[in-house]
Amino acid sequence: MHPPVDEHALDELLEHAADALRAAGCVAVLTGAGVSAESGLPTFRGADGLWEGHRVEEVATPFAFERDPTLVWRFYNARRASLRSVRPNPGHHALVALEEHVGRGHFALITQNVDGLHRSAGSRHVLELHGSLARIRCTGCGQVEERGDALDDLPRCLECNALLRPDVVWFYEALPEVVWQEAEDAVCRCQCLLVAGTSAIVHPAAGLIATARAGGARVIEVNLATTEASRLADVCLRGPSGELLPRLLKKILPEGRLPV
Repeated sequence: MHPPVDEHALDELLEHAADALRAAGCVAVLTGAGVSAESGLPTFRGADGLWEGHRVEEVATPFAFERDPTLVWRFYNARRASLRSVRPNPGHHALVALEEHVGRGHFALITQNVDGLHRSAGSRHVLELHGSLARIRCTGCGQVEERGDALDDLPRCLECNALLRPDVVWFYEALPEVVWQEAEDAVCRCQCLLVAGTSAIVHPAAGLIATARAGGARVIEVNLATTEASRLADVCLRGPSGELLPRLLKKILPEGRLPV
């Protein structure tokens, strides 16, 4: 159980966070798994930390794909199938409202999540640092396409017959260069960085928080517990992002209205 919430203190912190967002002409957001967890997204780790007897790190590497592509595809097909019953939560929708409020060209949503829920909710400028489960990439010709439908356990490219792979960043792989550069540019430009649902221990994504702070941006953290980002944050909001982000946006939007 979480400790009792001091509503008066929390409301004051929400006001401070709202002030920082109101004063910012350019806003960036960094999200992690905590935002998606509130949609009920499975972690694909059992109580023993394994998936079907395998450590997740062992089925999410280029070496695993080279050794046993069928096993890797079984893992990712299970993850892809789980998305069909998952919907964006109020936290996702609040970030859509924030983007609409700040305005195109002055907002970027940087996410470490691969579930596509930000896009499903309606966010437009989304930078997916770790790729997307809904996309596939050919290991031969390099063609990338959206494929949310069911795939067999060893799918091949219709153009060159090479194996297809999920268009996600595996352990030991670099982040996509263009997306990473856009993310760095966004946090360097922003006057306020909102960090939600991330432990801030996965690099290089976690380094964006220090980059924003070094550039003079205010940092707002929304998380259930203290994280590595907390020491860099001007305001720390403790609680579920699905509850706190809508409350924060109601303080900013005209008449406190949020989209349904």
